Amino acid sequence: MPERKTGFKSRTGALREARHNAPVPPTEPLLAVADLRVTLNTARGPADALRGIDLQLERGATLGLIGESGCGKSMTALAVMGLLPAGAVVSGSIRLNGQELVGATDDAMCQLRGNRIGMVFQEPMTALNPLHTIGDQIAEPLRLHDAMSRSAARAEALRLLERVRLPQAAQRLDAYPHQLSGGQRQRVTIAMALACGPDLLIADEPTTALDVTIQGEILALIRELVDESGMALLMISHDLGVMARTVAKLLVMYGGTVVESGPTAEVFAHLAHPYTRGLFAARPRLGAARVDGRKPRLVTIPGRVPELVDMPAGCPFADRCGWVVDACRVAPPAPVVVGPAHAARCIRVGELEGAR
Repeated sequence: MPERKTGFKSRTGALREARHNAPVPPTEPLLAVADLRVTLNTARGPADALRGIDLQLERGATLGLIGESGCGKSMTALAVMGLLPAGAVVSGSIRLNGQELVGATDDAMCQLRGNRIGMVFQEPMTALNPLHTIGDQIAEPLRLHDAMSRSAARAEALRLLERVRLPQAAQRLDAYPHQLSGGQRQRVTIAMALACGPDLLIADEPTTALDVTIQGEILALIRELVDESGMALLMISHDLGVMARTVAKLLVMYGGTVVESGPTAEVFAHLAHPYTRGLFAARPRLGAARVDGRKPRLVTIPGRVPELVDMPAGCPFADRCGWVVDACRVAPPAPVVVGPAHAARCIRVGELEGAR
């Protein structure tokens, strides 16, 4: 279907260029997050959900955030989208195409969401309105941001559904979310996220609720659409396999901070932080050797993620780390250079090199 690919690329590219009224300096990344801190109000007191996040994402690049639940991955995405819980206190900087988003008005963020920033959520049933047809839901951002007529938006919705390879796309326009399978619903949410040709696509655990076969199809589709459109991708997952297949650069998050960062292949080849090593050791292994005829036990990281209201003074991973020393509990460790564009926040990086 080369003609569809070309049409998708040219239309989204034209939308992207038309929105950029003022040229952005070529040295500025598409997304630049600096010292991002988020504090939430809870029944137990203030909770530091993000503690000094720094990241940069160039145009057309792919970046992954990985870590266990509660480490700050989705909170980072919600901060970029301006969808943090009421009462959240935010400091630092989030710049998209040179525009500061921290402190932006609700109206300004509404203009960005679904327009310059698209998002694919973990569970499509929560992202889709059960009371509206999928055709109307895809057409809505087109009518809102691109001022399309109802008929033009419907025609574009059909083209998008065909582009994400939804079976029987024309008949599905008037279907409701509950009439589709999980994989089909996720294709619909991808079509919605891409409708207005965003500069940035955020995919938050987009395949977790799907079976393995459909997961592979959805990941391949996302990679294909990102490659041909030139938009940037911020992928959030707890799955190392997903990251290996999807993103060029990786940020490992724990306790609301980035504990390791670098090119994905480099991070996997040189696991520099004990937490990254723990994630790698805990990954399921197909075809692993059996012991006494039984399946091998799944390795886990001992302990649990610290409570946001009771974060340790030093390294957030100290209580679960097999390499911990007294100095780890005194102050948060500074980044240590491991290799080209690869760093880890661990005072024992040199000692871990080559260790099993």
